[in-house]
Amino acid sequence: MSKKGSSGGAPSLDMTPMVDLAFLLVTFFMLTASFRMAEPVVVDPPSSIGTVTLPDNHIMVSIDPEGRAFFGISNAAAKMNALQKMADKYKISFTPEQIKKFSGLPSFGVDIKDLPRYIDASEDERMKFQPQKGVPNDTLNNPQLKDWISAGGAEAVKIYNEAKNKAEESNQEFKAEKPRYAIKCDSKTKYILVKDVVKAFTDLKIYQFNLITSLEANPNE
Repeated sequence: MSKKGSSGGAPSLDMTPMVDLAFLLVTFFMLTASFRMAEPVVVDPPSSIGTVTLPDNHIMVSIDPEGRAFFGISNAAAKMNALQKMADKYKISFTPEQIKKFSGLPSFGVDIKDLPRYIDASEDERMKFQPQKGVPNDTLNNPQLKDWISAGGAEAVKIYNEAKNKAEESNQEFKAEKPRYAIKCDSKTKYILVKDVVKAFTDLKIYQFNLITSLEANPNE
């Protein structure tokens, strides 16, 4: 039996729907994406073979090679509430715009008296901000780091408990992890400087916290 010949010409595929879909996806991600601000300090932690991951809900102190302490809270609402607590304690005024802007900062390492100016600065200006000597950690005369840990931790736990209770009341599953404290120090940071930050935690009777490391290859694998 003879085959019927082709009508002629190469087969064509209409790419228009695929191109339209691609543009829709690009537009969606452009409109919904939130850009994370850059960390004010680069910390290169020591390596380990530990595989425990830090939960999204955390309160972290980072220590750079010079020993400067940078404080950060992952929960934006807890961050704003902690700022208001600290503003009352240290008699520093923040505008509603500054409080909202503060919620987007990943961490900071300045005295609270310089914080309004730091918040108002652009992202590029913050990288070169002066003075940026770290959050003061003088346990006797200026224990700002200890106060930030206390205020930030209390607010993060409060928000966690409220969300958990609300889920239980409505018989909904609650999967969020309880806020966890963490310390991330550079591999070149002197031990005595890390010890001072650990003391700020233990003075608050916080004895459980994660030490952040970078993952190295397991020699037994």
